[in-house]
Amino acid sequence: MYAQRCREAYPGVGVMIGSIEASLRRIAHYDYWSDKVRQSVLITSKADILLYGNAERALVEIAHRVAKGEKLSEIRDVRGTAFIVPHGWQPDADWQEMDSSVVDLPGRIDPHLNPYEDTSEQAAQQQASANPDPSAPQPIRLLSAQERVAQRKAQRAKTVIRIPAYEAVAHDPVLYAHASRTLHLESNPGNARALVQLHGERDVWLNPPPIPLTTEEMDYVFGLPYARNPHPSYGKAHIPAWEMIKFSVNIMRGCFGGCTFCSITEHEGRIIQSRSEESILKEIEDIRDKTPGFTGQISDLGGPTANMYRLHCKDKNIESSCRKLSCVYPDICENLNTDHTHLIQLYRKARALPGVKKINIQSGLRYDRRSDHRNTSRNWCNTMSAVI
Repeated sequence: MYAQRCREAYPGVGVMIGSIEASLRRIAHYDYWSDKVRQSVLITSKADILLYGNAERALVEIAHRVAKGEKLSEIRDVRGTAFIVPHGWQPDADWQEMDSSVVDLPGRIDPHLNPYEDTSEQAAQQQASANPDPSAPQPIRLLSAQERVAQRKAQRAKTVIRIPAYEAVAHDPVLYAHASRTLHLESNPGNARALVQLHGERDVWLNPPPIPLTTEEMDYVFGLPYARNPHPSYGKAHIPAWEMIKFSVNIMRGCFGGCTFCSITEHEGRIIQSRSEESILKEIEDIRDKTPGFTGQISDLGGPTANMYRLHCKDKNIESSCRKLSCVYPDICENLNTDHTHLIQLYRKARALPGVKKINIQSGLRYDRRSDHRNTSRNWCNTMSAVI
């Protein structure tokens, strides 16, 4: 509604939408209040472009390009963005379209695939075995491993997956679940492909998700000179949301839990992005020194999942090629670094800051992490009860 009003007030001015509300509504989605499946918010808002996720990279790039004279309606190549295009539109002639049933077959339960299996080679083997005349001469070209990987990556980067249209998912729960699962399967920035969904006679096109921020970039974002107060226009009004967060500190983003009831991955992704210890401790000191009403208690030192701080895949190559939706289900992945030492040290240092009497953890906790014998999860639990 706000985007529509902007259109009415400023005709001809580009409209860009974002935030978690837009992220979770970038394709056809279920709306609780109306109890029905609604169109992408791009359709109803009439916006030129949608930024999903936290979107710092996309926002900065688009701001610079618009400042140079480019129109929002012409920007089509930024990761983490979505927009409306004519049906069948593609960036150039080299692109190919793939039906989402190739990624996830709706209506049946398939066995879990090996996330590191080379499916393209498997498909080639199956095709070769189905050849009715195996003795027929076949042209052979030997490619190195690097050439094969580069070839597959190049082809994958110019592939768009078409998920079922809005008109189909609005009335078919199986297709709705299939479209949602496909969206999650294409959420790893290292191997995600573009998605497209038909709405009437137009397509909603989703570029692959943004590259996660580094620790240095996270520190820069959280170190900006925020006011840490509601806008003065609110006056002395009581704001429940502000009361809940004014003494809390966000230490990380993302979640690799993969819970089907949760939308964190859909917004922030499953790769953990953590701030440095120094950045977090400085924010606690800023709250202590600058936020009125502080009595020595930090209400929350966490994030989407409090005990995933600085947990990550042991190998960047494995992480970028992984297709699993969860790193902890059905079992904790052997490639997951599960050391809680950094988090334990952070808790202890935060608690030792002058003027800080108590640290609370109100963010979600993964209790299945405690069952992992490879890490310091038990020590983490003891630290929570003894230090915090």
